[in-house]
Amino acid sequence: MIIYPAIDIRQGRVVRLLYGDPNLESVYGYDPVAMAQKWQNAGAEWVHIVNLDGTLGAETTIFDTVRQIADLGLSVQFAGGLRNFDAAQQAIDAGAERVVFGTLLVKQPELAAEAVQKFSAERVVVALDAKGGQVATHGWQEKSTWSPIELGQRLAADGIRHALYTDVDKDGDLSGVNVESTAALADATSLQVIASGGVAKLDDIRILKSTGKVAGVIIGRALYAGVFSLEEVFEALK
Repeated sequence: MIIYPAIDIRQGRVVRLLYGDPNLESVYGYDPVAMAQKWQNAGAEWVHIVNLDGTLGAETTIFDTVRQIADLGLSVQFAGGLRNFDAAQQAIDAGAERVVFGTLLVKQPELAAEAVQKFSAERVVVALDAKGGQVATHGWQEKSTWSPIELGQRLAADGIRHALYTDVDKDGDLSGVNVESTAALADATSLQVIASGGVAKLDDIRILKSTGKVAGVIIGRALYAGVFSLEEVFEALK
């Protein structure tokens, strides 16, 4: 199971949002590259970078930052505001190993096969973020008519292999990860599902691993708030 420390970037700062709400922001740093170096020094091989400005509709790009982080030797999974394939290509050209599509493939799932053909199944991730049981889009500010399992099955049939699953109602509040829904999504779709949102304690990570169905976990606020260290995460998984 791969551990992805999250680096959410907004206006050049490292931040965390509560429930994805841009008005509920906590700032944890002013140098995303230094933060990536910190996680690398603690044992991380991957980082999950989110361009929150792009997610929330701003025309801000952070590809220079992606390039600097990739140059450290870290594998970058990049999300946030990838509304078309050109933007995804820019992220890959900057050094991202994987790109995460949310709104684009939720609104136009018929583009999934084209995304896989253009970038390869290993590079494409779809964000199946659930809010009230439905997949959320536009930085979690809107809801689609799909359930995560329904959309996951549709996308898997078109060659999508990797997916993020976030229970938006738990994201950032340290209330515990939604293990049951995460494992159910993996079970019902055959997708390599990465759990995201709500990790509150080391036992959450141990339980996710014990399911044998979860491919990875993104950890944000718990690391930044000092609930546990990244070194402790890797120790707990041994």
